[in-house]
Amino acid sequence: MRTTRWSQVRERIQDLASVGREHDAFEARNRYGAKGHSLPLAAPLSETEIAEVETQWGVSLPDDYRGFLLEVGAGGAGPGYGLNVLSRAATGWAWDGDEDQPRHAGLSSPFVTARERVRLLAEHEDQEPERAEFATREAFDAAYNEWRDADDRLFDRLADGAVCLSHEGCGHFHWLVVTGPERGNMWVDGFPAEGGFRPLGTSGERVGFADWYLDWIATSEALQ
Repeated sequence: MRTTRWSQVRERIQDLASVGREHDAFEARNRYGAKGHSLPLAAPLSETEIAEVETQWGVSLPDDYRGFLLEVGAGGAGPGYGLNVLSRAATGWAWDGDEDQPRHAGLSSPFVTARERVRLLAEHEDQEPERAEFATREAFDAAYNEWRDADDRLFDRLADGAVCLSHEGCGHFHWLVVTGPERGNMWVDGFPAEGGFRPLGTSGERVGFADWYLDWIATSEALQ
């Protein structure tokens, strides 16, 4: 029998769900604010199904996430509100979750590099309207609303090439990069004061999907 990094992980999750302390083990969160997300793991996917996903979206999923889909499950129990489930619907394969978050259209686009990201954000900030530049409040409000709309479009562009995997809470989401030099790394979209949309690791370090997920399991098990 082969042994992989994902061996026994599904069983470990099932053990956590059976101890009667989901409020602690699963971070006391679910999509509806109840006592613990208690999300079951979805069934694993097959090689054929994952190949369909990759063909549909024009990407090659990182190896550790691919292994998780094959050996553990297509989503469910996990950090925060749990992992968005990858499933097939009438329109094809997609990740579930908050309706506003999964942005699949740009999935095959290159994930914006750190240098380009800084340039785009600075350029956008420089374009923020100033009240003194407008004769009326109405004109300023219209320009400011247009700038805010551009802010949303910029975030969509900065998220191209990444999959939204989990809602941490308070509007923070975890993303797995699937294209470009950052492929395989986890990112989080935090508030500007917290560094904005940034790598999940600290001090320039990078965290992959497996380390992120397995650390959550170990932390949950330590609560038992």
